[in-house]
Amino acid sequence: MQTPYCIISSGISRSFPVDHSFIAQADNDAVATVYLGARAGAAFRAAPTVAEAVFIAIELDIECLGVHVDTNASTAPTNVVGIARFRLGDAEPSNLIELVRLPQTSPVAVAAAKAAFEAAGLVVAVCGDFPGRIVNRLVRPYYNAALRRLDEQLASAEDMDMTLRLGLGYPEGPIALLKRTGLADHCRVSEQLYQALRQEPYAPARAAQMAMAHSQGD
Repeated sequence: MQTPYCIISSGISRSFPVDHSFIAQADNDAVATVYLGARAGAAFRAAPTVAEAVFIAIELDIECLGVHVDTNASTAPTNVVGIARFRLGDAEPSNLIELVRLPQTSPVAVAAAKAAFEAAGLVVAVCGDFPGRIVNRLVRPYYNAALRRLDEQLASAEDMDMTLRLGLGYPEGPIALLKRTGLADHCRVSEQLYQALRQEPYAPARAAQMAMAHSQGD
């Protein structure tokens, strides 16, 4: 049986920017809580942790869930998970929910949160607590590598995109995809991952840096 949940909004949510059945199915009287919005973590930290809640979910950006939960405390909650619906730049959010568990998170909390999102037609992947989680950790180096090869004039953007589409069966080439969804947002995410991980493949490529500068009016 699905656990009822309430939603506490704190700013614009990247995961749910418009109406969705997951929002419509919320119950204001429920104890299980989903914090959504750009300040979801701050809203959670300002509220008392509800021990009897089957699960408490916090929307994340790139940061780790551990930023909002003291995992070293002897009283660290076992019912808190992090969530993010993957979204590339300005594109519509995908149907993928990355559900973050901490070492002490109970299987019951993970299962209840997973069931709540799946009941709304979303697909859930469970992962550990790392910056950027699964998709960003895998695709940002790929995007940066494609942009760097473009800077090196390996091939034109059109030929690189065509090669990757036809050679690997991708629906869209990386250059066209990033231009469509926002190079500046790719720069933002890559820079945060680079600062967190200090690994060169995450350093934003030149084209992404230029796009960010233009977006800021520099």
